[in-house]
Amino acid sequence: MRTFIHSVSVMCAALLLTSCVSWIAPTVKSELIALQAGEYQLDSEHAALIFKIQHLGLSTYVGRFNKFDAQLNFDPNNMTAASLNAVVDISSIDINNADLAETLQNDTWFNSERFAQASFTSNTVTVISDNSFNFSGDLTLRGVTKPVTFKATFHGGADNWITGKYTIGFSAVGQIKRSDFGMDSYIPIVGDQIDLEVYAEFINVGKQ
Repeated sequence: MRTFIHSVSVMCAALLLTSCVSWIAPTVKSELIALQAGEYQLDSEHAALIFKIQHLGLSTYVGRFNKFDAQLNFDPNNMTAASLNAVVDISSIDINNADLAETLQNDTWFNSERFAQASFTSNTVTVISDNSFNFSGDLTLRGVTKPVTFKATFHGGADNWITGKYTIGFSAVGQIKRSDFGMDSYIPIVGDQIDLEVYAEFINVGKQ
């Protein structure tokens, strides 16, 4: 009898928990036109900046930067006027190898003592599809500025019951050549092309 009562109690608790989780889960609207216009700030706790580079022609080496910030301003009815600005703390590189991470800070590589941050500022936005856009702009790294295009995808938006803020999901991919920014050591043993991936949530901090 005690076992039966315990099982029923566990089931009731599980159902209650499931109900609570369902209650706080937002109703996501995936159509771009349904998203709120305004000024958006990166939610750094729900964001990832990943880079990938070929190693010895045998594998893809994957790392990330743990500290970066971004601001996005857009109106879904006028996406060509959207703007994106981002900065990255170079010393926050994370490659699961402390010695190599320290080496990458020297003047042969990122030279982070002199150039502590990288930055991206969009100049133009072009439409690819209903929820995909090219953000073209200037990437500054190691004091060198080059044009770069990121293909950005909006995954939807919703009121976040936890934060009380309207939030959108956003991702972007792009490519650069490290040699364009003065980092040409060990090419082609270590690849020249770097693939960049961004996965993030942005919080609406103001409306247009």
